[in-house]
Amino acid sequence: MNTSASPLSDRIGLRAPLAFAAIILIGFGLTYTVTGTGVGRVLFPQQALGSLVEVDGRVVGSTLMAQPFTAERYFHPRPSAAGYDPMAAAGSNQARSNPDLRARIEATVAEVAAREGVAAAAVPSDLATQSGGGFDPHLSPEAARIQVARVARARGVPAGQVSALLEKYTEARQFGGLGAPRVNVLALNLALDATQ
Repeated sequence: MNTSASPLSDRIGLRAPLAFAAIILIGFGLTYTVTGTGVGRVLFPQQALGSLVEVDGRVVGSTLMAQPFTAERYFHPRPSAAGYDPMAAAGSNQARSNPDLRARIEATVAEVAAREGVAAAAVPSDLATQSGGGFDPHLSPEAARIQVARVARARGVPAGQVSALLEKYTEARQFGGLGAPRVNVLALNLALDATQ
């Protein structure tokens, strides 16, 4: 058995895997990422930077992330399992059979019904349940409509004026058939502020 050739053959045998690893690392780890980011910034500049919304040169939020509006003069978003903290994005991960989840939903429904002056049965599910990621920026038009009276009363304007703005900011199904009609809460609240 010739053992003297072993170290040289080991070095030669390592060249191919090391070269392949370097190509993969640089090609896919660096080049692909930089190219993808660059193409995204060129084709979708607003989305690539987080769909940030600026008012008077100051960033006030993102159209992709829910924010905690709690004042009576604003439409309120869906509840967030993460407390609207973007560093803790997560759903509650509780099963429908979990008694804690049922109790929390019942308490939230009662709170929303009392705040909006409607029957508990009239509270849309998206005002009582959390989205999977905890940051859904949209509400169903129904969930927004039950808030119109409160928002109008708090702002001292006719409910019809708030309803008209809500209808203007209701987005149709994507591509005409995907998903459901929805309302971006941040966009609607900023539009309300701009009208007064």
